Amino acid sequence: MSRDASELARRLAREAEAVCRHYLSHGKRAGRYWVVGDVHNTPGRSLFVRLQESPKGPAGKWTDAATGEHGDLLDIIRECRGLRDFNGAAEEARRFLKLPRPEPQLPSKPVRSVAPAGSQEAARRLFAISSPIEGTVVETYLQRRGIANIHHSGSLRFHPRCYYRPDEHLPTETWPAMIACVTDLEGRITGAHRTWLDPDGFDRIRLGKAPVDTPRRAMGDLLGNAVRFGVVGDVLAAGEGIETMLSLRYVLPTMPMAAALSANHLSAMLLPSGLRRLYIARDADAAGDAVRATLTQRAENAGVEAIALSPRLGDFNEDMHIFGLETLLAALRLQLVPEDVVRFLHSSTLAAE
Repeated sequence: MSRDASELARRLAREAEAVCRHYLSHGKRAGRYWVVGDVHNTPGRSLFVRLQESPKGPAGKWTDAATGEHGDLLDIIRECRGLRDFNGAAEEARRFLKLPRPEPQLPSKPVRSVAPAGSQEAARRLFAISSPIEGTVVETYLQRRGIANIHHSGSLRFHPRCYYRPDEHLPTETWPAMIACVTDLEGRITGAHRTWLDPDGFDRIRLGKAPVDTPRRAMGDLLGNAVRFGVVGDVLAAGEGIETMLSLRYVLPTMPMAAALSANHLSAMLLPSGLRRLYIARDADAAGDAVRATLTQRAENAGVEAIALSPRLGDFNEDMHIFGLETLLAALRLQLVPEDVVRFLHSSTLAAE
């Protein structure tokens, strides 16, 4: 990169959020990232622009989880405006940098904690002040979803009065919640996922979740990270939902697993070193097909064998809930590599019997 390009990229990075709001206006801020569909400002959640410098890299860098493309804010400007070369992008960037920009919006209410709301530190504190799930509504919720044995390896906790704010115009509510810690490959907590639960019962419409508009929300640094169950060796199973992966852990309690929390995050999940085989627990929908293709290509590029695990219904929790343990065991026996049937499935089959 030329000196002029490097200097422009640095100046743009110092105002990364302003650049994103101007050129990627169909996106929105999510923690330390700006999230949008692609470099052409399509609505969606595939492209992540880092807004602040972090251990993962400098501000202004972006990655498209759907395509694997990456770059800096000069690339965003060039692609978004349909410019052919660097000179055009540089001229547009200089023009933008001279524009007056509004002052950043302050939160409507001051945050009591020192840790900013939605930050990694806030996620760590939430997980730290939560308690074990045994004997709580979290355990009841998972068991009623067919997960009788919850092999979560300490990644799940319970908070009896977790804050839930419907939107900026409505007062904050409190509901019991399942708290899952999101970690990086070194095991550091980078975020938390909250599932608010209904303390009064379980129904087939909400499946035990609280009667709120968005009963699942994540906070912190999610890109590349996951909720992890077990210590990864040479084999890993990865999927989207926590309940999906806990259903597989019920059947395969010794196989390490990871829940990336969404299709886009699963596509972008970082693969640990030493991994030899990756099972992709896909959801049975178009997004699941796209994730399988993207993650398979990424795994193969890294020299990792990728194998799709496919449910009969929407996902493996639905299979577990509807068909039961024995049917899920039989289905997985046909999809696992033979050596992994012996290594992971045989002992769980004996336990089930």
